[in-house]
Amino acid sequence: MPTELLRTSAAELDLALDDTSLAPLARYVELLANAPLNVTGTREPGELWRSHVRDALTLLPLLPPGAARLVDVGSGGGLPGVPLAIARPDLEVVLLEATARKAAFLEAVAERLELRRVRVVAARAEEAGHDPALRGRFDVATCRAVGPLREIAEYALPLLAAGGVLLAPKGEHALDEVEAAEQALATLGGGAPEVRPTGHGDRSVVVVPLLRPTPDAWPRRPGRPRKAPL
Repeated sequence: MPTELLRTSAAELDLALDDTSLAPLARYVELLANAPLNVTGTREPGELWRSHVRDALTLLPLLPPGAARLVDVGSGGGLPGVPLAIARPDLEVVLLEATARKAAFLEAVAERLELRRVRVVAARAEEAGHDPALRGRFDVATCRAVGPLREIAEYALPLLAAGGVLLAPKGEHALDEVEAAEQALATLGGGAPEVRPTGHGDRSVVVVPLLRPTPDAWPRRPGRPRKAPL
């Protein structure tokens, strides 16, 4: 995908990206388009950029300045974690993905794009949330297209350190999800969520701060957050 097209498109969102970011982003789009498994629902490069990579980059203004640790929960094809790692090489990024074939694809992407501060963890979020090496270790958690906010809060918030933040890209039903997640966020240690429009169609980002460490009982065993969300 031509980097000039990416530059123009990024400028529409007021994202100042130089060639050191645009070139690997273009290669990433190509890797998604030619992946051995369909990880995004489309293989058309223009659509991959518009609906997936550019959407991921709208989180950039919400990231903390300076070095930080970010976990991308249910990373799938690496969205939004890989574009953020490319645009912010100072970040230490963990791509958390339970499906073995997707995790293998992410390993290949990190190697091909020489993303040396990116690590892939092949595990379910419910298990990662009780792993001492991951629980309470991150400044930022992202989670895109995994489930409603009250479900993903149980996956993501236990991985954050107190004072960290969950960034959850959402569509037109963001406000409804925020209302439904009120009890879950309070239980898990989250603060009042804020819905921030991205300027990318009806897309927005729900920003949830973690005010206090998530109680030890959470997350529940694998499958429970989806079957019986808080």
